[in-house]
Amino acid sequence: MEIVLSAIVIVVAVLFFSGIRIVRPTHRGLIEVLGKYRRFAEPGFHWIIPGITKLFRINTTEQMVNAEPQEIITNDNLNARVDAQVYFRVKGDEDSVKASVYNVNNYQYQIVNLARTTLRNIIGTMTLKTANSERSRINSELLSTLLNETKTWGIAVVRTELKEIDPPKDVQETMNKVVKAENEKIAAVDFATATETMADGEKRAAIKKAEGIRQAEILKAEGEAQAIALVNEAAEKYFVGNAQLLRRLQTVETALQNNAKIVLPADRELVNVIGDLAGVPVKARPAAS
Repeated sequence: MEIVLSAIVIVVAVLFFSGIRIVRPTHRGLIEVLGKYRRFAEPGFHWIIPGITKLFRINTTEQMVNAEPQEIITNDNLNARVDAQVYFRVKGDEDSVKASVYNVNNYQYQIVNLARTTLRNIIGTMTLKTANSERSRINSELLSTLLNETKTWGIAVVRTELKEIDPPKDVQETMNKVVKAENEKIAAVDFATATETMADGEKRAAIKKAEGIRQAEILKAEGEAQAIALVNEAAEKYFVGNAQLLRRLQTVETALQNNAKIVLPADRELVNVIGDLAGVPVKARPAAS
């Protein structure tokens, strides 16, 4: 009898411990009895009847699936290698968790294939250049399509990321050469513009310099004209009748500038000129014997 009781206790203990299920906070569970949904399992401790009851755990954290690289023919008949990633999560409420299990078979696999098909439809209507320059538009259209198609799957598509759109190797080399040529063209235009600006500045500086020299010459000429006018006025006022003597004095003054050495007919002539202008009679010195 004791042996039977011990066996029963052991069997019950084995059944109890084998039926223990723990649901983590990152998961939700669906409990089925003989293949029929029975209840929703929140995070925590649960016990099921082994062999009769089953617990299916569903991850409700954000997940990422890779849409896997694929070759897509663009609208300009080029083969582009396209790769993308999709971020999603299963909603944590009971209806959404049930939908992710009962409304779709392997939602991760389905999302990958749906994303690949959608990318082919979007990029196939675009040229390679447009596809590379409008990645945000491709991401937006891909996200919109996935959200619409997975409404009954109990999941929320968080975002999509287009990883790469790579053209064939020969096309890539050609594109690099075009970009290099464009950059060199821009650099040449910038250099020409800078040279033209420098030349224009030098031209303006030369014009300003010439204008300055011209203005200086004009001012100099005007000064000389004013000086001549003053001399004429003084001659008319103070040297009336002595114009010839004044002219001789000016000639002598000009000749003596810059320590010039000249030969005069006689010393007394210079003295006589100065004396005549001053109104002082000068006696002639006797000649040496």
